[in-house]
Amino acid sequence: MLTRRSLLATLATAGIGTPTFHRALVHVAAGQAQITPEMIAQASWISGITLTPDEQQKIAQKAQLNSIALDQLRKFPLDHTFPPATQFQTWAAPGTPPATPTRDAHYANPAALNRPASDEDLCFLPVSELSELVRTRQITSVELTERYLGRLKKYDPLLRCVVNLTEELALRQATQADREIAAGQYRGPLHGIPWGAKDLIAIPDYPTTWGIPVHRDRVLNETATIAARLQSAGAVLIAKLSLGAIAMGDQWFGQMTRNPWNPRNGSSGSSAGSAAATAAGCAGFAIGTETLGSILSPSIRCGTTGLRPTFGRVSRQGCMPLAWSMDKVGPICRSVEDCAVVFGAIHGADGHDPTAVDRPFHWPAQVDLRHIRIGVLRRDNQDELREEERILKDLGCQLVPIELPKDYPLRALTQAIDIEAAEIFQDLLFAGKTEHWNDWTDIFRAAHYVSAIDYLKLMRVRRKLMAEMENLMKQVDVLFNCNDLLHTNLSGHPSIVLPWKIAQRSESQRPVPATFTGHLFDEARLCAVAHAFQLQVQGHLQRPPLDAFLAQFEAGTLDAKPESAAPADGGTAPTPAAPGKQGG
Repeated sequence: MLTRRSLLATLATAGIGTPTFHRALVHVAAGQAQITPEMIAQASWISGITLTPDEQQKIAQKAQLNSIALDQLRKFPLDHTFPPATQFQTWAAPGTPPATPTRDAHYANPAALNRPASDEDLCFLPVSELSELVRTRQITSVELTERYLGRLKKYDPLLRCVVNLTEELALRQATQADREIAAGQYRGPLHGIPWGAKDLIAIPDYPTTWGIPVHRDRVLNETATIAARLQSAGAVLIAKLSLGAIAMGDQWFGQMTRNPWNPRNGSSGSSAGSAAATAAGCAGFAIGTETLGSILSPSIRCGTTGLRPTFGRVSRQGCMPLAWSMDKVGPICRSVEDCAVVFGAIHGADGHDPTAVDRPFHWPAQVDLRHIRIGVLRRDNQDELREEERILKDLGCQLVPIELPKDYPLRALTQAIDIEAAEIFQDLLFAGKTEHWNDWTDIFRAAHYVSAIDYLKLMRVRRKLMAEMENLMKQVDVLFNCNDLLHTNLSGHPSIVLPWKIAQRSESQRPVPATFTGHLFDEARLCAVAHAFQLQVQGHLQRPPLDAFLAQFEAGTLDAKPESAAPADGGTAPTPAAPGKQGG
């Protein structure tokens, strides 16, 4: 066992610090449990190294010194806004010349339409049509905002998608939008359009809860870059929308956000409220975040169109970090073109998020589908096209059989989330403030037993996967329904999911998703292909039967069953046939 004398001797032999420093360290260590050779032997499974008794004694001494230093490190005050000194980059980022981001995304052919007769029809319009009604002053932003606020108040008891309404802010922003538009100061297609923010996006004067009770009333007096850019575009913030606790799943504050297409089940997560509110016609569009499925998975479940951009395309400043090397921010809308226009307003570096970069994005984007190569998973009956593949072929696309990189320990690689998040939330964990954390408490505790050596190996293997994914993408322009959620979240490639039809089940309807994945920083071509497909299938125009569900809910006959808890940020990838349960 280490004693005060042996610790002093070790420090002196190692030449570490002054005698005063030595005594100070011993004083710090006095209140700590001593690390013994027996403890080192018992912990050998962490390192995988076999040690002799003499080696165990030496390592115990060094580990004791490390523990003193690390104890001081853990006590160093640091808030969530500081990322690590090292930063993750996509494969294409190093050496790529910067470009000035443009903010000129617009709708290709604005529809010449009249205001719908009913509020229901109005609130389910895509932004492409809402913006034209606002621009031509057939409806004011204040009127539209009041309609959406009314729907949130009506359907939130059923869906549980709202953490806090931002009604006062919304009406103030809508009034300003109407005043500007009337004066001929039209800012663009998002001017006057109501939107909802996932409640990990900081907005002054309103709580930012991260889905956990300990932060129920916590206000961050900063404006996230994503919110500032939408405000600059003239959009109107109507609500902070639910997320699963610390960006996992759809359960928050001990309750569950429900799927508008089947409120007996959850909406998936963790952008649970963003997808549910958009699908329910309770917001023009919403913003979500994804670490390992949290834009795509709830979009699959709820039947929305969700764009997960390339890693580094959108600044995360002012958003809760879950994993610095994997977090992305993106839009959840009713249509692909809506996603493209919203993305056009939010992408680009801001000088705050060190991973955010400037790359070109132009919308509308013109593509010749006859020259588009669509990668589909190789299978035995390749000549027997599935219905959705036949649609792409009929559009003129070339279908190319591909295989995703094999033999990678994907589950091990996704532990990057567990490890990075465990550090971000360790203060709350150590303080025992873990009420309604879903599965995070045990995940964070277990992450403390992963060595730094293994984390570095994980990131090196991940870099190799990124290189293989980049080589794969050279064969095609877009991947289609390739079940690549784990691969592409690790590599940083962009994906977009949309509902291409609605399937009837015995007790409910279910959106059937189609997922497209594109080249790094190539959101324009990705959206163009997905947009062409969506125009053919029109699944995004279907609406869930909310009033029937609401009647059952109010009568007490709607039996809601929570989904089983998801692994960290999602775990299983959603397939084209069945949505996953995910988070983050």
